[in-house]
Order: sequence, then structure tokens, then C-alpha cells
Amino acid sequence: MSQVIPLGPGARMLTTREAALRLGVSLRTVQLWVEADILPAARTPGGHRRIPHNAVEALALSTGLGGEPVPRALAQRQAALAAVPETQSAAPASRDAVKGTRPLDVLLVADDTAWQQRCEHALLPFGPSVHMRTAETGYLALLQIGQRVPDLLVTHLDLPGMDGMGMLRTLERCEQMAGMRVLVLSAASDHEIARRGGLPTCAELMRLPVTPEAVAVRVGRHLLGQHAG
Repeated sequence: MSQVIPLGPGARMLTTREAALRLGVSLRTVQLWVEADILPAARTPGGHRRIPHNAVEALALSTGLGGEPVPRALAQRQAALAAVPETQSAAPASRDAVKGTRPLDVLLVADDTAWQQRCEHALLPFGPSVHMRTAETGYLALLQIGQRVPDLLVTHLDLPGMDGMGMLRTLERCEQMAGMRVLVLSAASDHEIARRGGLPTCAELMRLPVTPEAVAVRVGRHLLGQHAG
């Protein structure tokens, strides 16, 4: 969480909007990354959030986000576009326009690379109708979701670092969660899941152990639902 710190004259800090422009993501995404401690931030005595420039650059370099710093004129134009409410500029409208003509975008979050590969193999029969991305932790999944919201998020709850529950709690605070379907894979009991805060209402639970083929069947149902819509 951000805290109040004095900013010296030599400190190079960015506003959340400047950080969003540099990383090529929405303002709300940067705010969520700050809340999830993906980006460090401070608050000025006036209550404004500031993010260290070197932290933004490190994230851009380590993940491939954004590009070279944008020219001032382009930055100003992007800032004007970013001022439009996300409900007007978010992806769902454009998605609806091409629904049925593009692949189902699936993000699989699991720290077992062998499991990821088996799932990729199980999805091969769908051909180009399904595109699968992978992430090993909740932290990396949030970065990917910030770049592009998947149609279907398939996640284990037990993950290193930020676990699946922490990732879902962060996503619940984002408007993008409303249009995203979630399939949770867990061996935890209902009591244990409730103790950890429960699952979002949009999430479907599959009990582990399950086979990659069983996951592929659920993905196929979502694919059929997309085409039917």
C-alpha cells in the first residue's frame, strides 16, 4: 500500500497516468498493480499517488510492457484519450463486434510447467479456435490481464508468491472482472475456501485432481457459449 513520504527535488516520480502511458495499460490497471504491491508507490502530503520512475522502467524492461518513452505530443494525445471513462473505451464492445471470428483467449495460471504443457496438448483438437496463454503466479497473471483481459481465466488457488485467492481478490476490484469467466482448480474443501474468503460469484470450481482433458471439455463449453452468443 502507498504511504506518505516527502519527495525531494531530485526524486523522479511519475503520476499513475504517466505510469500507465509508459506501460501501455489503463490507469485502472496501474492502480490495481499498486494495490497488489506489483508497483511501489507513495503519496505526497497532498494525497496524490506517485510511482518511482525506476520501478516503472524495471517493470517495462522485465515484462516487455510498453516501449520507448512516447513523445510529448503523443503523450498528451494519449492522456486525452485516457481521460475517457473506461466503461466507454473498454474492450467488451470491440469484442462483441468480432465475436465468433476470433479465438477464445484462455489464460492458464499454474506453477507446474508439465501441467501447462499437458493442457496445451489437450486443447490441440480445438485448433485455432482457442488461444492459450500461461502464467506461473498470480503476480504474473495480473500483469498479463492488465495487458489483455482473457475470455476465460483458468487458475489454481495454490500458487507461489501471490496465490490464486489473492489474485482473484485483486481482480474483484476491477471493472474488467465483470466480463471475464473464471474456472478455479482446487483440492480445498468448501470450508477451507470459505475460510480464505470465498470465491467470486462468477467463478466455477473444479475439484482437483482433474485431468487436462477435463479442463479442455470445460474450455470447449465456453467456446460453444461464445459462438452461440
